[in-house]
Amino acid sequence: MGKLFILFAVLPIVEIAILINVGEQIGGWYTLAIVILTAFFGAKLVKQEGLSTLTQAQQKMQSGQMPGQEMAEGLLLVIAGVLLVTPGFVTDGIGFLLSLPITRPLIAKELTKHISVNTVNSSFQADFSQHSQHSHHKHTSDQQGEVFEGEFVDKDKSDSPSLNKPE
Repeated sequence: MGKLFILFAVLPIVEIAILINVGEQIGGWYTLAIVILTAFFGAKLVKQEGLSTLTQAQQKMQSGQMPGQEMAEGLLLVIAGVLLVTPGFVTDGIGFLLSLPITRPLIAKELTKHISVNTVNSSFQADFSQHSQHSHHKHTSDQQGEVFEGEFVDKDKSDSPSLNKPE
């Protein structure tokens, strides 16, 4: 509750106060120009870094690796994009921190330490010994011996008139 209060109540007040102070120092039009330029260059940077991160993620997936770091960086880039197009100097500063290729990987690494992601190993053994007419239960194990259960319907067989006839 406290974090959301700061985000939606305190931060806009701080942003307005800073914009007024900067406007008094350098002029309103210059302040507006800075806000527009940071939004423009920020959006351009986020797009460039997003494409780079997407390319890295695709390369990792093609080599059979999980692109966890790249996924975290992609999330940070989305947040950075929102912050950079939001008028204000504090949000721009945070947005640039999240989008710069120097700081983003470090922040993403810290983020991934606090997030647990469960993945299913792509190499598994399937046991199709349990069958029913319309659904099959699949029991698979990963290398640690955990069991993943799932059901599926073979639509090709269930739609076939010969299989749906009572015998």
